[in-house]
Amino acid sequence: MKNGYYQERIRDIYGYISDNLYLNRPDIDIKGERFNSTLLFCLLTGLNGGKELIIGEPGLGKTTSAEYAGSILYRYPLGVIWGSEVSGHPEQTEEKIIGRPDLGELNKGKEEVVWTNFAQIPVKIVDEINRLPETKQSMILNGVDRGNWEYLNEILINDEYSLFATANYQDRGTNTIIAPLIDRFDILVESRHPGPNIAFTIGKETRLNHPLRHPQYEKDLYQILRGNKPYDEKMAMAEEICDLVGEHMKETLGVKGLNKGERSEIKEEMVDIDFDLDANAFVRTLLAELSFCHKYGQKRSVEVCEEGCHYTGYLCHHIKNCASNRLPTSIRNYSQALAWFLEDDEIDIEHVRLVIPYTLAHRIQWKDSYLSRKEGEGRNDPFQIYLAKEATEEIFQRYNEQREYLLEALSIGWRAFAGEEITPLDGDHPIYEEIKKDIGAKDEKSF
Repeated sequence: MKNGYYQERIRDIYGYISDNLYLNRPDIDIKGERFNSTLLFCLLTGLNGGKELIIGEPGLGKTTSAEYAGSILYRYPLGVIWGSEVSGHPEQTEEKIIGRPDLGELNKGKEEVVWTNFAQIPVKIVDEINRLPETKQSMILNGVDRGNWEYLNEILINDEYSLFATANYQDRGTNTIIAPLIDRFDILVESRHPGPNIAFTIGKETRLNHPLRHPQYEKDLYQILRGNKPYDEKMAMAEEICDLVGEHMKETLGVKGLNKGERSEIKEEMVDIDFDLDANAFVRTLLAELSFCHKYGQKRSVEVCEEGCHYTGYLCHHIKNCASNRLPTSIRNYSQALAWFLEDDEIDIEHVRLVIPYTLAHRIQWKDSYLSRKEGEGRNDPFQIYLAKEATEEIFQRYNEQREYLLEALSIGWRAFAGEEITPLDGDHPIYEEIKKDIGAKDEKSF
């Protein structure tokens, strides 16, 4: 496929949704271009099979942004997307989220599962996930993480899926999202108010039929999803209907969604994009600050380091928990998706500086003293994203100050790790201590 072919199609989808369905203001800049973060990350999530948590006030387009992006990218008519969403409420049950016994077959003594549309289709949306009680959030942990849905003695495994969840800001009807579930989201964005002028025009044009709906194809897809054929056969049959939906979208809207082969081809192109030297070293520097503790060897949420530590000025001193291994995966996947979208050959430091705050915001547990110090500062982002952006820029500044020396330290560390007898460099940053640990030049017990 010629260079830029798919990217041009994705930009067409972005433009169509932005101009007609999810009216918005651009709020992020990357390499001279401005985008709306919610819509851009919705499309990147759909393209790389990611998991996105969209926060915001009620009625500001959190769910609809995901619905529109998922509908066009995967070519499922909007009615099927609506009929597959899971609503987060206290009375939600496993039977409504994952599946239920086939009562007809059960009466004959056979145990078969009728899977929900949510478990089957690749576009998965959980509306208001923080209204699910904490005890019920664990029901979707495995499905969110791996696309594995289990009920009775049967299992359904999605070979392709993207997950979007929305969450209103805390009020009396919401619950805290448990730490294992929140860590499984790759990215967190806010769906923001579009401003009074755009808001005034929303809903001005009343449509009898939504442009992304097609009642006949919706009926055909529901019939396939309700059927009792093997899951793979049902998805192949659904893809044939989606081909027709895609043709309809192309004729009526002027945008082309992606078939399964095209989505797979795009993912293969993304995977081939690697970090350049600076982006690679910067991410390692960030991970060192997020996981290092001078006193206890690494950050642990059950241990609090004391005031007066030599690393008081670094991020490790302001946070409670350690970064999970899902964080670098999220940074890599979304940086690859962004670089691919911008048609860049490598992931550079601008890509990672834009992506990192959105992968970090929901995963950091800040110390109360740090939150108290920062909460009064003026900002345009929600507090979580603001703190993550500030942290990223602070680390970027430290990286720039030590760039040459730090790159040399990493190079020497790599040579020592490969077996060369060479002395690692000392420096005033956790990354130098971590390099020594990796090559065995420093015994962790000596702390």
